[in-house]
Amino acid sequence: MNSDILRVQDLRVYYHTPAGIVRAADGVSFLLKRGERLGLVGESGAGKTTTALAVMRLIKPPGRVEGGRILLGDQNLLNLSSEKMRKVRFAQISLIPQGAMNSLNPVMRIQDQITDIVKAHDGHFSKAQLQERVCELLKQVELRQETASMYPHELSGGMKQRVCVAMAITLRPKVIIADEPTSALDVVVQRQVMETLRKLQEDLEASVILVGHDMGLMAQFVDCVGVMYAGKLVELGSVREVFKEPLHPYTQLLIASLPSLETKGFFKGIPGLTPSLLNPPSGCAFHPRCPQGMDYCSSRVPSLKEVSPGRWVSCHLYEA
Repeated sequence: MNSDILRVQDLRVYYHTPAGIVRAADGVSFLLKRGERLGLVGESGAGKTTTALAVMRLIKPPGRVEGGRILLGDQNLLNLSSEKMRKVRFAQISLIPQGAMNSLNPVMRIQDQITDIVKAHDGHFSKAQLQERVCELLKQVELRQETASMYPHELSGGMKQRVCVAMAITLRPKVIIADEPTSALDVVVQRQVMETLRKLQEDLEASVILVGHDMGLMAQFVDCVGVMYAGKLVELGSVREVFKEPLHPYTQLLIASLPSLETKGFFKGIPGLTPSLLNPPSGCAFHPRCPQGMDYCSSRVPSLKEVSPGRWVSCHLYEA
């Protein structure tokens, strides 16, 4: 039995702007196993959210999926009609969006927003059954039943995020994509929401893609981590191996920028700025910021290669 639930192959998403083409995701490939938690990490503008939205088929103009395949089980999501894809969302693959404040309808009660998902996929539930399902979901995300009759503005940020989690798991999907689900929350609530997500994921036996820029959060939550830079995956491996021995110079700098007790009072950032995807550097996009750059890094684009079982890196330092 194939353990891969989701396969993304050579995904390319370009935004066609008056100034030119922005290659927001440029040849992204990865596998997601059943029950696995995969992190996509990198600075803002690396292509993480674009990749996540493309998997959900939620790229809006001027963005277009230019090529590649997104295989959920045996079906290529890019070949589905809009109506068939609408049926796949929530039922098989769902999204916990980045801003709960902006994703909830401000003039609808929480129970109505959840039941709309159920009714859109299966209209055979009675009102009593729908109410029971809402109560069950709210309990699963550790919210009181009274929350059902409230409006979004009556909830705290953490409560709104939990409602989004409840909506995402309403139809027990196989894959949950969480796009920076705790970015607007304080540290304590962040941890609580992530623990709730971990428990639900294990109960559902679902797979999770966690999108974010917080390497510390990745270290605590995911099994495997993919590091993105300038629209490409530059490193991929188990979270333990990546943190123990980061291969790509960018990954090394990301991990070195984490605060530690040993280097108290000393903050180490990454020199330079992320490149414009409208006019990226030639060769390896990271070469202008790379402390280990070589002459040909500016002219040759490295390919993502498996350097040891399960360890992938896109860097000329590891080319035979």
